[in-house]
Amino acid sequence: MKSVRRIIEKITHGVLFTSSMVTSVTVLLVVLFLFREGIGLFNQTAIEGHLAVVVNSSNPLNQLTSKQVKDIFNQDITNWKDIAGTDGEIIPKSIDDLAGQFTEEELGTDFKNLPDLIEQFVQANPGVIAYFPDTYLKKDFKGKLIPLKKVSVKEFIIGHEWYPTSQPAAVYGALPLILGTLWVSLGAILLALPIGLITAIYMAEVAGQRFRNILKPVVELLSGIPSVVYGFFGLVVLVPLIQKFFKLDVGETALAGSIILAIMSLPTIITIAEDAIRTTPRALKEASLALGASHWQTLVRVTIPFAKSGIIAAVILGIGRAVGETMAVLMVTGNASVIPHTFLEPVRTIPATIAAELGEASFGGTHFKALFALGIILFIMTFIFNTLVETVKTRKI
Repeated sequence: MKSVRRIIEKITHGVLFTSSMVTSVTVLLVVLFLFREGIGLFNQTAIEGHLAVVVNSSNPLNQLTSKQVKDIFNQDITNWKDIAGTDGEIIPKSIDDLAGQFTEEELGTDFKNLPDLIEQFVQANPGVIAYFPDTYLKKDFKGKLIPLKKVSVKEFIIGHEWYPTSQPAAVYGALPLILGTLWVSLGAILLALPIGLITAIYMAEVAGQRFRNILKPVVELLSGIPSVVYGFFGLVVLVPLIQKFFKLDVGETALAGSIILAIMSLPTIITIAEDAIRTTPRALKEASLALGASHWQTLVRVTIPFAKSGIIAAVILGIGRAVGETMAVLMVTGNASVIPHTFLEPVRTIPATIAAELGEASFGGTHFKALFALGIILFIMTFIFNTLVETVKTRKI
């Protein structure tokens, strides 16, 4: 009998060990895959599809950034003196524009003459800048091939523009997305913290046992509602109210996202804070009451200070819940990749950007890797929040 029990214990131990190892290795592999794909963005330029950017051989320009290319082809930059130092009109041409310059007879069958025609056109127009697939670039091309600067970590983090589908070069500036994520999360915590803390105090110290047994499951039920349901509620009810009340053109704003995230963060804040308050030793409360303190004085001077670390942990976990939310925020914030200045304007968050764009990004392309780089930023943010929680929980402050 003892031998059978030992065998069962060994099997159980082996199953538990294997399960923990598989889980740990899986998480590690996911993190490694995330960093491998994301860091790959910084080893290449932001050009998709093997495009070549060329200018006239007399042009002194030697290199361009992705933003400069975007501004040129959007005609935000129209004179060469702004980037190359020489005065002259910039003539941007795409592959469609170049092909439209010639007749079908000149282009030949399967565009076989297009490389020669492109070279002739570029050399005949000193102000031209053109992009086309590098398959049409002659080996002895007499114009000048302009290389683009590689995407840098600094430019990616502090860049103010996010245009992943801009042609011929995308622009990846994550600062509006980072600030949008933090801005919406900040608004959510400012709304959820006082409500959650007051509710937790009421449930732990004021409410009767019978009412608490009813209220606690109701609060916890909020965490079981799918985020897309919150998103529909925000889109159908909250967004029109904000638009009407503040007389805005659109109601999809950071405020709408903050309110929805505040509602979604409340179960986390209330549950953890309430547990922290209830675990205050009874002896401390009785000692305070024995010294003549009232119930409310004991609550403010003894119970809450003792539970401070647990309350702070609840707040940090609530922030983490808000930072990582995707669908609800995607539906109510307007998804405008601009740096936010007020809560009454559209914003875009990192999770919403990843969810909205990953399906359209070509596998292994720069857009695909840029989204993984955003995932690294989001991972670091949530890792910091979780580390703060563990730090706060292990010591009284």
